Amino acid sequence: MIVKMMPAAGASFPGVNYNDKKINNGRGELMLMKNFPSFINESSDKQQVRDYLRAISVGNKKIIKPQFHAMISTKFQEHSKVELTEVAENFMREMGYGDQPFTVVFHSDTDNNHVHIVSTRVDKSTGKKINDSFEKLISQEALSKTLEKLYNIKPDEELEKLLKYKVNTINQLELLLERNGFVMIKNKLDEKAFDILKNGLKQRTINSEQINFETNKNDSRKNQIIAILIKYKAIHSNKVFKVEDSRRQKSVLPENKDKNEKDISKVKVEFESELQEKMRTLFGIDMVFHHKDNHHPFGYSLIDHKSGKVYKGSEITKMTDLFEFTDEKIDKQLFEVLKDYHIPNEESKSVLLKFLRKTKPEIRLQKFMLFENKKNKDLETYRKIQEEIKHHVRNSLNKRNDNQTVSIVKSETGKFYAISQEHHFVGELQNLIGEKEYQKFLNPQKEVAGKVMKAVDEMFFELMKISGTAKDPGENELKKRRKKRK
Repeated sequence: MIVKMMPAAGASFPGVNYNDKKINNGRGELMLMKNFPSFINESSDKQQVRDYLRAISVGNKKIIKPQFHAMISTKFQEHSKVELTEVAENFMREMGYGDQPFTVVFHSDTDNNHVHIVSTRVDKSTGKKINDSFEKLISQEALSKTLEKLYNIKPDEELEKLLKYKVNTINQLELLLERNGFVMIKNKLDEKAFDILKNGLKQRTINSEQINFETNKNDSRKNQIIAILIKYKAIHSNKVFKVEDSRRQKSVLPENKDKNEKDISKVKVEFESELQEKMRTLFGIDMVFHHKDNHHPFGYSLIDHKSGKVYKGSEITKMTDLFEFTDEKIDKQLFEVLKDYHIPNEESKSVLLKFLRKTKPEIRLQKFMLFENKKNKDLETYRKIQEEIKHHVRNSLNKRNDNQTVSIVKSETGKFYAISQEHHFVGELQNLIGEKEYQKFLNPQKEVAGKVMKAVDEMFFELMKISGTAKDPGENELKKRRKKRK
């Protein structure tokens, strides 16, 4: 989870207008209004909210840009809108805005769930400016305290555990920390010491004597790792491809493009494979490639979280014996989305590939870039997926299609799969909508014929009521025939 502080803005409070537009176009939802007077509530329009925030702020003429605006985001749908709202409320308390009027609006217009918080920097009780010195740094600390309080996430304990890992070199320790969200830099006052930071906050200073250096000779764990790699290489793809992250480039403002041009234009490159992903998720073995610029890797390291050791890759097995390198590449943002998809088996992987190649022909997507992922969505999300797909199927039977985030794809074996782009899910249609709805989907003509017959019966019954009898006219003919027989 991350927090981003938006630049301070003027007394018109444009953040309120921005959130209101998201709500009006169906991509936002007002989750919380706190510390406003009773006459301003969820039913109030944006102008009333802005007027109230402005009324509090105009008393202090020295503050030209009183708007406070922050965004808190989670990775994909790891946290729900309700959980993010709780995080936002606690975050504002930690920031010193707990008694200020503020709104929390959930946005659903990106792959990552996120909320926007808007308030005023002028204290409503004193009329003075709330201290905003080192605000970006303080916001990271506030989010860290909030996550510790709500989810018991403690960076200090995590760091303590990592520093107990056995490493051979400083570079291995630096890699270990980086893979877990920490940054290690040289201390400016002591050349033998290092500062360790997370989200810009210094967690600890250590010196070389505190590092757990140890060689990996006579290590039985190596043989276990080798056996695991050989077994899973036969099951999962070992083809390695390039993942390019150009988001930093795209975020640079035009006026800043001339500054540090060489550093800004540099695209961050990683190398990935399904075999690596399976080692991480199933066994806690993190395999990291080492490379220069855009060239193929020249080596790799292996972090074994089970034994708490970092290995040089060649200590385990030759990189070329384990991996097959390709020239294929993919954008980092798209790759992260694809990794989050629920892909339980090879058939569902083929279905997703077929769909993506049709809808995104500009992307050279290969099957080995899709990773099998059997991790189930939480029950609430799964229910949403079911309703979303049922709604889509019913509309398609009625020749309507108002949901562009759901698609039905037929596999090579003849099975139908549903793909939810919003929730990153691929699943068998029959299991998702139930047998009855599935049969209607398979036999739409029968469904339509049934509706026509029902309409005819209803019309026929209405005619009988108008004629003064609710009996079937054929009954009179039947009675006449019986009398003749007698």
